[in-house]
Amino acid sequence: MIERISARKLSQLATHFKAVAVTGARQTGKTTLVKALFKDKPYVSLENPDQRSFALEDPRGFLATYPKGAILDEVQRTPEIFSYLQEILDDSNERGLFILTGSNNFLLQQNIAQSLAGRVGFMNLPTFSIEELVKGGIAEASDDTLMWKGFYPPVYDQSIPPNDWYANYVRTYIERDVRQIRNLSDLLVFERFLKLLAGRSGQELNHSALAVEAGVDVKTIQSWIGILESSFIVHLLPPYHRNFNKTVIKRPKLYLHDTGLLCHLLGIRAPEQLGTHPLRGAVFETMVVNELVKTRTQQGLPSDLSYWRDKTGHEVDIVLEREGQPIPVEIKSGQTISGAFFQHLTYWSRLTEVGNSFVLYAGESEQRRSDGCRVIPWRKGVTALR
Repeated sequence: MIERISARKLSQLATHFKAVAVTGARQTGKTTLVKALFKDKPYVSLENPDQRSFALEDPRGFLATYPKGAILDEVQRTPEIFSYLQEILDDSNERGLFILTGSNNFLLQQNIAQSLAGRVGFMNLPTFSIEELVKGGIAEASDDTLMWKGFYPPVYDQSIPPNDWYANYVRTYIERDVRQIRNLSDLLVFERFLKLLAGRSGQELNHSALAVEAGVDVKTIQSWIGILESSFIVHLLPPYHRNFNKTVIKRPKLYLHDTGLLCHLLGIRAPEQLGTHPLRGAVFETMVVNELVKTRTQQGLPSDLSYWRDKTGHEVDIVLEREGQPIPVEIKSGQTISGAFFQHLTYWSRLTEVGNSFVLYAGESEQRRSDGCRVIPWRKGVTALR
């Protein structure tokens, strides 16, 4: 089993809180991780109809079965037990008594906020990171193969061909999870909407344009985006909060959480296709942004990433905050360093009078420039910027 970086933070949370909630997309390895870390606790899957019926019909009796705590998997499926959990946690001084997992962040957080606020530590488990794949000795050398293959654990530990796995993942996700949240009358329209989003990964989110192309109203688009966010299929990168001029763009950028899923939705069925695909740069940017997010998630920290763009076309892909100072980061899919890498960073430096900056790119050389810019291969850079 590949060692998960998140394990350290999860173990730490279990020593501070009476319960810990582990969220994340389906198939990111939540169950595997909590079973490995909390071997002394019984495991209960609330996807199991018998267990779920017991928990729904007799929550007090269900929880009494586990006086020393348990791992409750997909606990958002049984919202009735949260009030009873509150009583048990309040009467106990034990830390890490219950470990809760869920693949729908909205439903889980909603139930915890209502009944267990202040009693539960949260941890979001992402898909494999490049650092974990490298340490496990299974990272693809080719960026194109890595992007096409994606980062979901079953593609690696079960050796399932990516084309087969992602096709089944989309089918299962739509038919099962989405319908738990919204009663969708037309799944084909939603599938088309997913593919529209894939073509916009790394772009500003424009609800009106998406509504026109999907053939639904803006409120439906907003609702569907919320579903995909809460299920860890997409995430939004906010615009940088400080305005250095009055022409700044204020819409967030949208990214899919995984490039393997992104490639599948784009119809890319082999890494050779990706090498010449017109959206290869967007797929590469999606991968690097996701890896930067993972370095924070693995530490139990919220993402502090944003982007900056003005209406004249000047853009910085990522802005990090370090000790109150913004640090701009450009992401480039090219393997050869060129002057075009630095155009927007130079403009940013003149506008903000902030000199330090980074370029993460697909090449292998490193440079330290006299203006404070560092050029770093992306695989090394994502951990350097942790």
